Amino acid sequence: MKKIASFTIDHIKLQPGVYVSRKDRIGTETVTTFDLRMTSPNEEPVMNTAEVHAMEHLGATYLRNDPEWSDRVVYFGPMGCRTGFYLLVAGDLTSKEILPLVRNCFRYMADFEGQIPGASAKDCGNYLDMNLPMAKYCAKRYSDLLEQIGEDRLVYPE
Repeated sequence: MKKIASFTIDHIKLQPGVYVSRKDRIGTETVTTFDLRMTSPNEEPVMNTAEVHAMEHLGATYLRNDPEWSDRVVYFGPMGCRTGFYLLVAGDLTSKEILPLVRNCFRYMADFEGQIPGASAKDCGNYLDMNLPMAKYCAKRYSDLLEQIGEDRLVYPE
């Protein structure tokens, strides 16, 4: 079998940023997958499942309620390696075009107070495995990066 696209990226050179991972055609529609890379792969510690899980709930809630983008958000979820998230959006988009939405989403997570949406036995299959303080810390760290992100963090390294 041939390698899938995400395994062809040089993870030794990859740094935190917002990258177009792939674009898929589904009928007449394009779905753009964004790599929201939060930690430097194989250099920094990965995020623990509890904060990733909390961020998944917060991020998905925010994105599916955003007045401009909610109808175009297909999916938001963690990478298996726990170094970031994937965001799938309907449309042929660039990292620059999605950046304001991603900034707002992670700012929302960093500033969140209260009960995590969907964090109950009725709503979630593992509701006890969430860590809001660490989710906020990770989101703030990424949010700070997004405020000053350079062009080199919007396109995968060669």
